[in-house]
Amino acid sequence: MFTKKRGKTNPEVSTASLPDIIFMLLFFFMVVTVLRDGERKVKVVVPQATELQKLQQKSLVNHIWIGKPTEKYAATYGTKPRIQLGDKFASEYDIPLFLEQHKIKVPEPQRPRITTSLKVDGDVTMGIVTDVKTALRKANQLKVNYSARPREK
Repeated sequence: MFTKKRGKTNPEVSTASLPDIIFMLLFFFMVVTVLRDGERKVKVVVPQATELQKLQQKSLVNHIWIGKPTEKYAATYGTKPRIQLGDKFASEYDIPLFLEQHKIKVPEPQRPRITTSLKVDGDVTMGIVTDVKTALRKANQLKVNYSARPREK
């Protein structure tokens, strides 16, 4: 009846496993997250085709986009078709350096299998495409692929 009243406290929550949970979440998001390749600065609507082949190893493919600049860049670069290499606008004279930078990243035995994929807008004239193909020949990049989408039935 005359017992001493002691403060009743709840036991504290153990935080010993908190770092493990944080690292598991960190690894989960590192594995699941897909990084963006780059910003598309040109409008490209590839033409339709009937005979298509899927490229096998995407790490051996370097992409060259040819098209009119998007609305965001049209005020600066105009509306004439431009070449985009990676994340920037370029000219056909920049293509050999672009190819060499990609070739350095590829292991030596796989370098002969490198393919250049041309993603060309359907409204672009062949003049700029011919200039790009000439620059590719001069850089000894002879495996060229034209990107297309399947023909609608």
